[in-house]
Amino acid sequence: MYAWAVERVRFRLRRVAAPVLPPGSADVRVLHLSDLHLAPWQTMKHDFVRSLADLGPDLVVNTGDNLGHPDVLPQLRELLAPFRGVPGVFVYGSNDYFGPTLKNPFTYFFARTPGGTKAPRLDVDGLDALLDELGWASLNNAATLVSAGGRQFRAVGVNDPHIGYDRPDAAIAALGSLPAADASGNELPVLALAHAPYRRILDEFTRRGAAAIFAGHTHGGQVCLPGYGALVTNCDVPREQARGLTAWRAGGRETALHVSAGLGTSIYSPVRFACPPEATLVTLTARSA
Repeated sequence: MYAWAVERVRFRLRRVAAPVLPPGSADVRVLHLSDLHLAPWQTMKHDFVRSLADLGPDLVVNTGDNLGHPDVLPQLRELLAPFRGVPGVFVYGSNDYFGPTLKNPFTYFFARTPGGTKAPRLDVDGLDALLDELGWASLNNAATLVSAGGRQFRAVGVNDPHIGYDRPDAAIAALGSLPAADASGNELPVLALAHAPYRRILDEFTRRGAAAIFAGHTHGGQVCLPGYGALVTNCDVPREQARGLTAWRAGGRETALHVSAGLGTSIYSPVRFACPPEATLVTLTARSA
């Protein structure tokens, strides 16, 4: 009863700092939103997310799974309206394309190959239009320059690896077409996004010099054991990195990895235990000289 009635609506804001910017840089405040799985009747979630605009973030990073119901776009538009004018970037998860379905929860304990689904299609074109109205840039197998907090970044992302929609070669090619420095020769740090933090994607972004990687999908495990953490991650990221800010290493490089525990659940599995729903304010700070 607690996991259904209390914890799944015990929304919280976490604050973390990641020293990933060039020495001497001013702080940049990034609001990371993920896994809303929004349904029309979820007014507490709606009000909590709207209130986060009062933080005055420099950039919003949205790592997908916004839709939790076929008819929720009007509510999502109202929920995100306070962020209009705030720079933002996003990638999609499977639940931006396909509606929720009733599943046996025990299937999450067994390895599955990413692939398609027979769930009903959602209005992804309407979602595209909504996020475009906000002025947010799609990083679904794409890259772009984004200005936030008085500096420029290179931002790159892939579409959802969990269902095989990712095209990392296209994303990296797009990243390579962007300038690596501004007109004054200052480094333009790379921010990378993926809905599902599969190792192959994290490794690729890390080898390409990403300063920070943002992901969601895991729900932090959703049902965790106190003192142990996530039972499953629903991908191949290590269980101990299913949520929060950690370091990811590949190819002799290291990057900051932030995996959001997310703000929602499927409407067919509305429980959380030892893993409350969350958004995170990630403050990017300067590296030591």
